[in-house]
Amino acid sequence: MAFTLKQIRYFVAVSQYGTVSRASQEMSISQSAITEAIKDLEADLGVTLFERHSRGLNLTMRGNQFLRHAEKILADVSVARNTFENPHEGEGGRLQLGVTSLMAGYVLSDVLSRYRRVRPGVEVTAIEDGAEYLEHLLIGGELDVAVLLAGGQRDRMALNTEILNVSPFRLWMPAGHPLTAKESISLDDVTSEPLIMLRVDEMDDAAESLLSALGRRPRVAFRTRSVEAVRSLVATGAGVTLLPDLVYRPWSLEGDRIESRDVSGTLPVIHVAVVWRKGAPLSREAADFIAIAKENTSA
Repeated sequence: MAFTLKQIRYFVAVSQYGTVSRASQEMSISQSAITEAIKDLEADLGVTLFERHSRGLNLTMRGNQFLRHAEKILADVSVARNTFENPHEGEGGRLQLGVTSLMAGYVLSDVLSRYRRVRPGVEVTAIEDGAEYLEHLLIGGELDVAVLLAGGQRDRMALNTEILNVSPFRLWMPAGHPLTAKESISLDDVTSEPLIMLRVDEMDDAAESLLSALGRRPRVAFRTRSVEAVRSLVATGAGVTLLPDLVYRPWSLEGDRIESRDVSGTLPVIHVAVVWRKGAPLSREAADFIAIAKENTSA
């Protein structure tokens, strides 16, 4: 039996929320229907997609691989619908786009691939740089839109902001770390561990400010601008890190497991946003990009 779009939607939802019960609530679908769909999907694929544990479900390596395909399938279905509703398909034009480095790695490829399917005739020029410089280019009319983290805009009166994704910070640890066995992890637990800090798009500022507010200086073991380096260092036990779900993957490049856990207390969240200049009419190319970027978001 071939798998269905419904099974894929349920699988992606459980992957996102971590438990069948939460996915059931969010989708207004019975837990038994979701459980049966996941069971049938695993049987059809011949692989185990989730590891079951007391706190919910974790993706297996095969499950994580299939998640990339599942998200692309759902995105393609959405784009296919949009194509028949969009009267501008095939038209030319130009889009000047800005992204920060984190957005280039974890947001842009999906949005841009969907945009190119809907508007294949548009010439897209993209620049990667820091948020402050991208905002300067937007205000100066040198960029049409930019994808970056919301909240840090220097001139909010000059820019429109549309939130695309809200991603909470969580604690990443290697498999078998003592904290993975705790029912509740506190911020005090985190400050006692060596920290790996990601120095991209103000990630380290958010985590360090949070821990400094406790009155304890964080024990920073390593700072890096590479997300893959963070994954490898955490997976091999060099330290733990606090990072948003947006960049979480359960495996390092070497195939070592990385665990993610909630921390009791108030952790930061990041808001991924598309930003454009106020007071200037949006081109059709830019308006379509914003509309497509808003599809399938978690805002």
